[in-house]
Amino acid sequence: MSKDVIIACDFNSKKDLFAFLDQFTEEKPFLKIGMELFYAEGPAIVKEIKARGHKIFLDLKLHDIPNTVKKAMAVLSNLDVDLCNVHAAGTISMMEAALEGLTRPDGTRPLLIAVTQLTSTSEERMQNDLLINRSLNEVVLHYAANTKIAGLDGVVCSPLEAGTVKEVCGKDFLTITPGVRFADGEAGDQVRITTPAKARELGSDYIVVGRPITQADNPVAAYRRCMNEFLGGETV
Repeated sequence: MSKDVIIACDFNSKKDLFAFLDQFTEEKPFLKIGMELFYAEGPAIVKEIKARGHKIFLDLKLHDIPNTVKKAMAVLSNLDVDLCNVHAAGTISMMEAALEGLTRPDGTRPLLIAVTQLTSTSEERMQNDLLINRSLNEVVLHYAANTKIAGLDGVVCSPLEAGTVKEVCGKDFLTITPGVRFADGEAGDQVRITTPAKARELGSDYIVVGRPITQADNPVAAYRRCMNEFLGGETV
């Protein structure tokens, strides 16, 4: 899979989602479906979006005992998504179970990645709230290394960490990075952020962009701007 921009479709209804998607008459953007929309509409929404021709990142961040995650992933594998995820904090054993559950009898499966630390988490919050008394960078890299050991395809991390993750885990290990904002935009609730162009420079394979596109006055123009900045002028 080549570099791409994934739009975070954090809508709470099918009506709002399709009103947004209907504005795209030429492109079929890669979409992230998170908890809000999935819990509101159920698995059927994934099938409807897929039928429209979009690639899908199903962002449910599973984190439970290995057997539960394995069984849940076996169910999700039937939805024909392109990418899904777990929390790396669930341990190597849980990630291995997730991979086993996600793999279909014929050996095919969606890409599977793990969340290291959320981009809303600062080092201070991690240490004070979670009692993880290491540096944020050290924790992210350790979780990424565990993810690779478990056999997963990559991690969700801040774009600021993408380069060092690849140094530790290899250039083919995917980095999917939220926390991307336009230089003239607002940070919102994200802490570890950068621009689309800088994310590319730092080594991001995919950037996940929500409000700067979905809440823009012209979402299609904002998407095209994001694609052009991230792809560095390449044909989109």
